[in-house]
Amino acid sequence: MQPILTQLKVLDVVAFGPVSREKHFFAVRLTHPGWNEWHPGQFVMLRPESFGLELPWGRPFCICHMTARHLVCFIKTAGTGTERMAALRAGDKVMAWGPLGNYFAVEPNTPTLILAAGMGIAPFVGYVNRHPQPWNLAMLFGHRDPLDCYPVDSINEHIPVDSLREHEPGELDNLIYTVQEKIRDCAEQKGLVLACGPLPFLRVVRNFAITLKARAQISLENRMACGIGACLGCVCRTTSAWPVPSAREMPVQVCTNGPVFWADQVEI
Repeated sequence: MQPILTQLKVLDVVAFGPVSREKHFFAVRLTHPGWNEWHPGQFVMLRPESFGLELPWGRPFCICHMTARHLVCFIKTAGTGTERMAALRAGDKVMAWGPLGNYFAVEPNTPTLILAAGMGIAPFVGYVNRHPQPWNLAMLFGHRDPLDCYPVDSINEHIPVDSLREHEPGELDNLIYTVQEKIRDCAEQKGLVLACGPLPFLRVVRNFAITLKARAQISLENRMACGIGACLGCVCRTTSAWPVPSAREMPVQVCTNGPVFWADQVEI
């Protein structure tokens, strides 16, 4: 469907994480945007009225989940824009443009390994909720902050989640080894790997997937300003495996050609 520009209202903003610490993680629930359909892995551009003239561009957020009544985005404060998003209150107005981009493959009868790190967990809330055969899904979640900073419970309602925290020396090596072994097992089962998270994590997943000959999709978290391919601020480079010959080994926009790519088709 064609993206829709619409004004939404904030229903609530729910903080995640331990009560005793400063809050950095939030679920923002907005009124339904009127889309006929959406797919996990797509994203939406949001621009609250509170951005004013100081912040002219919207901010991209993956669609965490959407019901018949509301749209949910999960955010972590990392700058002025996200801090203002976290400060929203019920009734505040937000301009929304979406749904944007492509999305994760759904192969109901295929063993599917979900690999998420940090904020990369967000799109998989909707994915596991909408998957027709969740018993074919397995998930590994790597994180630095405490587990209750993330919407893990919303996923655990549908599938078990194995989590590894990178907090002490040596734990990163353990996460990398575990990712490698799980991708190896998935490749042996002729399964599908889906990954989202920070760039270093995605590089690890991509390299293992190519080496072990696993089919894998990765969702890139490149910075975006427009979300429609006009500003060219989010490009990545394709490989010789890109399906369009004229665009092989060329820069392409992540917002319109992604954010989800087959791992062997892009360089990261």
